[in-house]
Amino acid sequence: MPPSFAHRITKYNPADRDERGHYTGAEDTVSDHGPVEAAYLEAIAAFAQDAGIDRLEIREPEVTGSVNFGLEAPVDGHGLAGLFPPGLAGYYDGAEVSVRVALELVRAMLRDQGAWCRLEREDAFTVHVGWDQYVYVGSDQPCEEAVARTHEFGLFAEPVTASPYAADLEEPEVTQAADEDFWDRVRAELATPQALLLEETYVRNAPRWHRLTENNLDTVRAALGPRALLTVWPDLTPDVDAVLAALPEEESVELVWEAPDATIRHVTVDETDHRQVATGGGGRAGSLPAAPGPRRTPSAVPGRSA
Repeated sequence: MPPSFAHRITKYNPADRDERGHYTGAEDTVSDHGPVEAAYLEAIAAFAQDAGIDRLEIREPEVTGSVNFGLEAPVDGHGLAGLFPPGLAGYYDGAEVSVRVALELVRAMLRDQGAWCRLEREDAFTVHVGWDQYVYVGSDQPCEEAVARTHEFGLFAEPVTASPYAADLEEPEVTQAADEDFWDRVRAELATPQALLLEETYVRNAPRWHRLTENNLDTVRAALGPRALLTVWPDLTPDVDAVLAALPEEESVELVWEAPDATIRHVTVDETDHRQVATGGGGRAGSLPAAPGPRRTPSAVPGRSA
């Protein structure tokens, strides 16, 4: 259930909106990396303080993939440098962070630096950053003092029914629990004997790949990221030339291959570049549809909390 009180925080004066609610004023739609951005962060901090919130949880984290829709260019590290250990460790669904770190995540999102997530505290408090410097704060408290302070900061806190980025408003992904029954079925497939390809996504757009065998299944399972989404695919094929020759001419695909060091790598390729893709001497390769949604029936890893 979403929080009872929700506000849209922006730098856009409601007086400069047309009859459909579209902003028609002169404010830019990117962060100024300065006083206005600082005002956003102060406003969110005021709401958190008013609601008695000192920690938030990361939900549905993602980073920029092959396509960036932000108005600013993404940066190395997705704006997460210094907030978490290198390699996205610590940035996962359910990770608990202080309000200070949460505000730095909001800063990275306002700047389109490459990371995006929901920041929430159960049904009590939420912070969602949308397009064009729109921020939505929800609380189980009216936060009247925070609303007043937001206006003092030069921003506008407008009451709304709910955040358009609330998870409740999105169509849920079809998943099954990666419980013991799930792993028993994977183990049975591996006993055929054959290998399988495991796609692990604990941060959206940053999957990790594992080639599963009977011998390494338990080791791979123990090292999976918290609350990851898993998809099991058929094994890569040793006929790399056949995989490259079969790549479609007019659609994007995800090319996955085993590098000489036995790591699994991937790249999204299309008709403009897939003939130039080299697998670097790896012994196996495969291709998967690049579009999310229909190709994915992931399974959530249970019992892995923040």
